[in-house]
Amino acid sequence: MTAAQLTAAFASGQLSPVEATAAALDRAEAINPRFNAFTHIDRQGAMAAARASEARWRAGAPLSEADGVPTTLKDIVWIKDRPVRYGSATTPDAPMQEDAPAVARLRGAGCVFIGQTTTPEFGWKAVTDSPVYGITRNPWNPDKTPGGSSGGAAVAAATGAGVFHLGTDGGGSIRIPAAFTGIAGLKPSFGRVPAYPASAFGTVAHLGPMARTAGDLRVMLAAMSGHDPRDWYQGAAVLPSLAPPPVALAGLRIGHWSRPPSGQVAPEVAALVEAALRRIADQGAEVAPVDLPPEDDLLGLFHLHWFTGAAARLAQVPEALRDGLDPGFQAIARAGAEVRATALVAAQSRRLAFGIGMDRLLAQQDVIISPAVTIPAFAAGREVPEGSGMTRWTEWAGFSYPVNLSQQPACVIPCGLASGLPVGLQIVGARGDDARVLAIAALLEPLSR
Repeated sequence: MTAAQLTAAFASGQLSPVEATAAALDRAEAINPRFNAFTHIDRQGAMAAARASEARWRAGAPLSEADGVPTTLKDIVWIKDRPVRYGSATTPDAPMQEDAPAVARLRGAGCVFIGQTTTPEFGWKAVTDSPVYGITRNPWNPDKTPGGSSGGAAVAAATGAGVFHLGTDGGGSIRIPAAFTGIAGLKPSFGRVPAYPASAFGTVAHLGPMARTAGDLRVMLAAMSGHDPRDWYQGAAVLPSLAPPPVALAGLRIGHWSRPPSGQVAPEVAALVEAALRRIADQGAEVAPVDLPPEDDLLGLFHLHWFTGAAARLAQVPEALRDGLDPGFQAIARAGAEVRATALVAAQSRRLAFGIGMDRLLAQQDVIISPAVTIPAFAAGREVPEGSGMTRWTEWAGFSYPVNLSQQPACVIPCGLASGLPVGLQIVGARGDDARVLAIAALLEPLSR
């Protein structure tokens, strides 16, 4: 059931948050041994929160349109009174003293937290396995990866273990697993969802919602958005409303982005996205090809930001514990530590120019549509497909990380199956235009499958 269906049933008395939460917990416990989506399932805490929500609904005083909705939290955001391990054995196994802002807002909206979901160590890569929790698997085929780094959240959503799922996205970590598991996910405009503590990966990192429909993304995003004094990067800008604007396909200007800065698009992925765009054009939308703003090496530009962030995160790990870290994380952190300050400042200037170009491009289009990922899901436990000649996840994530550099909202919805595995369609809008992106995503969901 969607969040709207659930809360309508809560309001009418046909269903209770206690029943919904019990069902979600049962499902989480049933799927976890096979797919490894959860690091912790909190039956006691969830049932207590559900009973409190039930009392509010019976009194006709729910806290929000999300009150009582079963929700998961990625093991990378702070949760008061719970250890948060960041997928790493090097972090303290001690409870946090406060909620992260997004967690506090979801708690204040009455969401019921059923558990924490798996992530690779420090969320550094776009597949989900870690030295402490092992390999997370795709429910469409357990031999395949669900993507990452919000892979556990995606698996929980795809298998019905909860309705709302809090993810993070520094280079595609919401959108890639959404695509690989056939769900919906949104990387919001940077700053819409407050972040604390700040990510070591800096201002490419976003927090956002994952769910089974675009409508649920909107409800969850509304619950977790807003200003928080602990997030200095938000500034004092007014956050635009998330009320769904009127949208229609007739006359909608869509830029078709088909050439990523890294990786080759698999023919079956391209075919599914192009077929969806033809159906959208048949409804009156104006679809035309677009390319990204000029930048000689977007992959290298992202690496400068990502690898130096990894170096900053590694510096927080005691030296005696570093040998146990994911070797891939150690490698990119070492590379980041070798970047000169002048090169990083130059990279920030290049990023600025690219971001301006993206703003200008999206002033000419209502949205840009692309594949979510260049390829379908591949073998679990690997960073890149075997035999591909690639060395890092970023090489196959060319439709993801550019939008982290430029900070626009980007939503992924399902776009059919390739050899039995889900493919995703990505919808990118202007900064601050999250409501329009979600409204268009909801409009396209029946046409993109």
